Amino acid sequence: MKDKPESNSHSKVPAVPGPTNPMVTPLLNDLYQFTMSYAYWRAGKHQEHAVFDLYFRKNPFGGEYTVFAGLDECIRFIANFKLTEDDICFIRKTLPPSCEDGFFEYLRGIDCSDVEVHAITEGSVVFPKVPLLRIEGPVAVVQLLETPFVNLVNYASLVTTNAARHRFVAGKSKLLLEFGLRRAQGPDGGIGASKYCYMGGFDATSNVAAGKLFGIPLRGTHSHAFVSSFMSPEEIVHKPLCSFDGSTTCEDFVALVQSWLEKIQRSKLLSVGDTNQSELAAFTSYALAFPNDFLALVDTYDVARSGVPNFCAVALALHELGYKAAGIRLDSGDLAYLSGEARKIFCQVEKEFKVAGFGKMTITASNDLNEETLEALNKQGHEVDTFGIGTYLVTCYAQAALGCVFKLVEIKNQPRIKLSEDVSKVSIPCKKRSYRLYGKEGYPLVDIITGENEPSPKVGERILCRHPFIESKRAYVVPQHVEELLKCYWPGASGKQREELPSLGDIRDRCIKQLEQMRPDHMRKLNPTPYKVSVSTRLYEFIHSLWLNEAPVGELQ
Repeated sequence: MKDKPESNSHSKVPAVPGPTNPMVTPLLNDLYQFTMSYAYWRAGKHQEHAVFDLYFRKNPFGGEYTVFAGLDECIRFIANFKLTEDDICFIRKTLPPSCEDGFFEYLRGIDCSDVEVHAITEGSVVFPKVPLLRIEGPVAVVQLLETPFVNLVNYASLVTTNAARHRFVAGKSKLLLEFGLRRAQGPDGGIGASKYCYMGGFDATSNVAAGKLFGIPLRGTHSHAFVSSFMSPEEIVHKPLCSFDGSTTCEDFVALVQSWLEKIQRSKLLSVGDTNQSELAAFTSYALAFPNDFLALVDTYDVARSGVPNFCAVALALHELGYKAAGIRLDSGDLAYLSGEARKIFCQVEKEFKVAGFGKMTITASNDLNEETLEALNKQGHEVDTFGIGTYLVTCYAQAALGCVFKLVEIKNQPRIKLSEDVSKVSIPCKKRSYRLYGKEGYPLVDIITGENEPSPKVGERILCRHPFIESKRAYVVPQHVEELLKCYWPGASGKQREELPSLGDIRDRCIKQLEQMRPDHMRKLNPTPYKVSVSTRLYEFIHSLWLNEAPVGELQ
């Protein structure tokens, strides 16, 4: 993260901090963006005003919704877009020797002060074909934004959506912790995953760097290595522990723990035998280090016979001194069964030793969890309060990429269209506006795309919504609320009012609220109802007119 925002000499908007990742520079690009920019410049077209849309074609993970993320980083990028002398020297060496010197002088002077960006607010629920960003400005400059923008939006939206789906399956009452740093695709994948999982509804991360950068709550205790590093309680040298209120000191906390374990073992209600003493030593040592936050990993040796009883002995010793243990973590085995057994023991301890609330001790589960395992646990019945999720979450194991695209839709005020035999790949031409229409029950009914100069849909007025490409798919809608989706987040030299970039916490709140507004049948995992994306009648007719005009006519012989 840059300490000091870079300034734009030509920018007419307030300074914006640079990208979180210093690797995000104008060279984070495909070579063909620079070759096209040179060709535009060589042809004298580089200053032509162009409009591009960034959107995706299909919702990920077999679902019917996506959460838009990455806008903040896109705006940070263009606000500080500037090629350095080193950058230009490298591009000169990379391009063919025939490239003229004037082009590199042109690169030296460009920034994004003439670029305008309209976007859907980050954290919004979004759908295929609807532009997430509309970027306009000199064609050669905007072309250099394509790859960075797609890169910054693609993974961010994918992992935020993945996090939102995990939250939906887990339910509102469970705590969700992102534990994916060690399995993420490199440092940037790890940092980005922590940020966007939090945005998608997770409560905390284990990633300390992400906690510092973004203010995300941090959670984490110890691993199996800590437990297995102890051989016996005799290893614990420093044994005193001051009580919670500071009024007394237990001179031998190790002995206090041992006495509580013996009480547990004598209890007929609990039926506990010998436990692993090295594990007990590890738990005791950890409690001495963190008496206010004692959470133990209990599956190193045997959960029910050793881990949970040992935890209870330490937790009861802490309770005697006025502390309250945080709970246990399960990282292997049958999580539904083991969490149930642990809950039974906690309830028995509460009853036997009259410790109020002990039966509600927090149980955290980890171990390569994903949507399917969460759903299976819900069906089986479990006692897990908190889930720590890593590999399948941050790698987006179920789908590799969202598949965002960046398409030219207008140049020199002339609409352009990209055609394909695959109808899903046909672009929607011209500069457009997008709206979300809400029904009587408060749910979104349909997103509608119109031409820029068409009148906006109005509350209470019936509007015909048409499928962009299929003639028979159409419906009248009488909206009870209309929300315009695209807002100006980078006005360039246009003088338009710029939307302020919201904080990560505000984006997270928006994401949660938007997901709650969706109709349940759009959200369900199995056979969700497709959400309708439509165009106005005027835009529909224009698309098909342009389609026929641009498509070559075949000749049969």
